[in-house]
Amino acid sequence: MKLSRNYDIPKDAVITIAGTVGVGKSTMTNALSRALQFRTSMEKVVDNPYLEQFYNNFERWSFHLQIYFLAERFKEQKRIFEYGGGFIQDRSIYEDTGIFAKMHVEKGTMSKIDYETYRGLFDAMVMTPYFPHPDLLIYLEGSLPSILSRIQERGRNMEKQTPITYWEEMHERYEKWINQFNACPVLRLNINDYDLVKNPASVEKILEKIEQKFKQAKKLKA
Repeated sequence: MKLSRNYDIPKDAVITIAGTVGVGKSTMTNALSRALQFRTSMEKVVDNPYLEQFYNNFERWSFHLQIYFLAERFKEQKRIFEYGGGFIQDRSIYEDTGIFAKMHVEKGTMSKIDYETYRGLFDAMVMTPYFPHPDLLIYLEGSLPSILSRIQERGRNMEKQTPITYWEEMHERYEKWINQFNACPVLRLNINDYDLVKNPASVEKILEKIEQKFKQAKKLKA
């Protein structure tokens, strides 16, 4: 689609999309990529060697899955910035430690030793002044019933077979996580306020909000 106007969003910006499973990160990533003519960085699900095993046995595979995600996301983050930016990124590296690994150790599906090892690696790799943080994190939020409905519609067997209590806990943890997140500026979008599938033009309202965030950030630096 042709945009109604040009938006004052840096061409070298790196924008990360965050939110729980089923909230529409990939749809948002692709829509913004097309609108801004940015490249995409998509979460690798099909090629993940641990994901299906993890859903069948959290205790056995949680540590392996988190280490795999950490390595892959770190490599991808470096690639994006070495390329010079201009990317929309599906899911952030921060969610892994702030939500998933933390949830597993607290629920007993990851040992404390494994968690400490994972957290030590994360801090050494990501929580340093040398790590290239994104320019903006867009957080997609919505009600739990809406998100569960999207998971069912997506139809991935390993997700549909997962107990609802797991998704309930994840939803709650995401809300707590985003309220404490401060690694980069955040734009919160409610999934009920737009429909990028039925109304692709609704991306323009989102672009206006992104533009405003960058203007605010520019003022703070001035």
